[in-house]
Amino acid sequence: MSHHPTIAVVGSGPIGSAYARLLLEGVPDARVVMFEAGPQLTDRPGESVRNIADPTEKARARERSQGPQAGEFRESLGIPPGTVVEGMFTARQGTHLLDFGGEGSAHAPTFPAAAGATNVGGQGAHWTCAIPRPGFSEKVPFIADDEWEDLIATAEGLLHAQSSAFADSAVGGGIRSLLEEEFAGELPEGYRPSTLPVAGDPQPDGTMRWAGADVVLGPLIEPGNPLADRFELRDLTLVRRVEHDGDLVTGVTVEDLRTHETSFVPADLVVVAADAFRSPQLLWASGIRPRALGHYLTEHPVVISTVALDADRIGRFATEAQLDEELARRAEHAADPVAAVNRIPFSEPDHPFSLQVMYSETTPFPMAPDAPHAQNRWGYVNMGYGMRKHPRFEDAVTFDDGELDYRGFPNMTIEYELTPAELAEIEAATERLRRTGNALGTFVAEPRLMPNGSSLHYQGTLRMGDADDGTSVADPWSRVWGYEHLVVGGNALIPTATTMNPTLMSVAIAVRGARKAAEQLRATAAAEASVAG
Repeated sequence: MSHHPTIAVVGSGPIGSAYARLLLEGVPDARVVMFEAGPQLTDRPGESVRNIADPTEKARARERSQGPQAGEFRESLGIPPGTVVEGMFTARQGTHLLDFGGEGSAHAPTFPAAAGATNVGGQGAHWTCAIPRPGFSEKVPFIADDEWEDLIATAEGLLHAQSSAFADSAVGGGIRSLLEEEFAGELPEGYRPSTLPVAGDPQPDGTMRWAGADVVLGPLIEPGNPLADRFELRDLTLVRRVEHDGDLVTGVTVEDLRTHETSFVPADLVVVAADAFRSPQLLWASGIRPRALGHYLTEHPVVISTVALDADRIGRFATEAQLDEELARRAEHAADPVAAVNRIPFSEPDHPFSLQVMYSETTPFPMAPDAPHAQNRWGYVNMGYGMRKHPRFEDAVTFDDGELDYRGFPNMTIEYELTPAELAEIEAATERLRRTGNALGTFVAEPRLMPNGSSLHYQGTLRMGDADDGTSVADPWSRVWGYEHLVVGGNALIPTATTMNPTLMSVAIAVRGARKAAEQLRATAAAEASVAG
């Protein structure tokens, strides 16, 4: 290692960005090179496409991340740009299916909605920006509560957490009041209906500037900032291998997708933070194969529905004049149709689910003009219950050296099954979703369980653990067991059964890993300087 260490970060989403920033802030004279296989979608690297006002530009940005990237633009895989429609799934806007039916496609018959985003900022360019805190058994059991609180607070700072977004919506407040009435006495204090914490910055005009990886990178992408001089982002650059000499990681081999030239980039530390499928795939292709690699795959089974708000019920808490004010305000800023988001968080033992209730003027699917409740004056709530998937070794993504995918990596096969434990919780959550809808209005889309993979919250395939016993890939500081100078990051590290949006939790885990890595890099540099001096 030199006195000026080089850190290679694979993946440009919020997790990779957190590592890049914290390591540059924590290690004097370090240099970070970040590699992203997809293109940069916005002038500001990693910005959320939700901030793009022009609908044509927004659609173009999403299209460019909806398929594997090669050359100047994307290779079309024939993936339609639709969203969830009445129980039918195509790739959500900004993402591409892993099992898309083409040559070299993944094999995922039991996990058909598995999808990823290939662009600067990763899913952070397309996410809903929901950042609820994990609670109860969702938290990592081997991290002490006082340290966990500090990690979460740091992660909230990196993501620009806002707990008061949409709080000024009278209709949103009325929805919370109706939920309070329906579930009175059933929920513990602090876990009753509330606004959903989100990542973003309120603007003077009342809109939100939604957070992407750009806010996490922060000073690293600000011209003239000293940290920016030590940061390099290479888009359309595919990491082919993590190179290692035995158990010592030495750098990465990358392919420039514009020229198709390959090169070796030496590094004193490699951070792999792509996603829960492509990160373990890269490790496997590099000959780094802990027993648990790819296993313990979890996500959040999701039951969704849409309800037309009932005028009489919501009118008990919000007036026609207040509705007119909200409609007028949103008409000035029509880029984002969501007007308010409420939630009922996970709590144990009686509410092991997470509910999100999104208030909008429109439905997420087309309605015929003459359909009942079409163009409902008070709008709609699009609701979803997230449930737990309990980790099992059998639920996994595995890799086949004898069959290559469209990029030349060992192809994926996903095996996944909902057990009686999950099915029981899905049934209970569906009943609660019906109660919620009936309290708010009339169903225009009945509750339905989405296909496996629909949540996009994929976890466990690089799970962390407190012992190198074959049930985890990384140690409590996100270092891959048995290897030096190799750290992994992302939702894939989460070892617990969770129900909430995982980004905040994953950034908190990354904060812990980055602090430990910075400490080790500083100690090594100091030791070498002492010897040289």
